Amino acid sequence: MDKIALLLVIIGALNWGLIGLFGFDLVAAISMTRFGDLNLMSRIIYSLVGLAGLYSISLLFKDTTEVE
Repeated sequence: MDKIALLLVIIGALNWGLIGLFGFDLVAAISMTRFGDLNLMSRIIYSLVGLAGLYSISLLFKDTTEVE
């Protein structure tokens, strides 16, 4: 679950970087070309990225020491 959340957060961060630097919304572009319904698919993707961001907050407080 941690890796999936991290992947979605990275996708969101890259998308915001593209929007900020070039005005290009990658999620909207992918949604439009692959699925046709821009509004619904984009909302689903953005919602998943947002949930992953919320979940990732817990990773800040997670103990990462390994036990043998």
